[in-house]
Amino acid sequence: MTEALFTTNNLWILMAAVLVFIMHLGFAALEAGFVRRKNTANILFKNVMIIAIGLITYYAMGFNLMYPGMNEGGLFAFGGFGLTMPGGNPIDYAEGGYTYWSDFIFQAMFAATGATIVSGAVAERIKLSSFLVFATVFVAILYPITGMWKWGYGWLDARGFYDFAGSTIVHSVGGWAALAGIIVLGPRAGKYTPKGIRPITPNSMPLAAIGVFLLWFVWFG
Repeated sequence: MTEALFTTNNLWILMAAVLVFIMHLGFAALEAGFVRRKNTANILFKNVMIIAIGLITYYAMGFNLMYPGMNEGGLFAFGGFGLTMPGGNPIDYAEGGYTYWSDFIFQAMFAATGATIVSGAVAERIKLSSFLVFATVFVAILYPITGMWKWGYGWLDARGFYDFAGSTIVHSVGGWAALAGIIVLGPRAGKYTPKGIRPITPNSMPLAAIGVFLLWFVWFG
């Protein structure tokens, strides 16, 4: 592989990582727009913490849980804590197509995105501390295990399963976790009263619309 192609590959992956990062901004704007004004700061702080937790926990164990270097067809494997470069040289990664660190930052952003999907579903339903505990477990364990089944050459990959742009590994896993969350937590506090359904006024519809456009930009990008 030529140096120009190697550089282009890494630049492309890093640009994709930036787009996924912008996705977090879109989710934050969407959530902050639809919740009540008093909870806006809580929502924004939660979305910032998701990225921080995602990077730390995915570095600590998530990446090697998702890419354990196992033989194709398994259900679970663990490559150890932290990051271990192949042969100590990040350039040897992926047959020299791109560096180890480029792949890590891209995958870490995606891992955090899964938790952000859940964040929108459980907004105003869960305490901040409880959600941060969930986000840690999700990014460190739940998401990497399901991701390994396909992207880490696990049992789904061995059966020819095809995942288009993370539609199953990222969005479906996040969506199922969100569904489980709202079933367990129930409706937002104050939504249903003895007198009937109480309308909850959103904080800012323009902010929510901006979030939608940002997400569209990222998904089509």
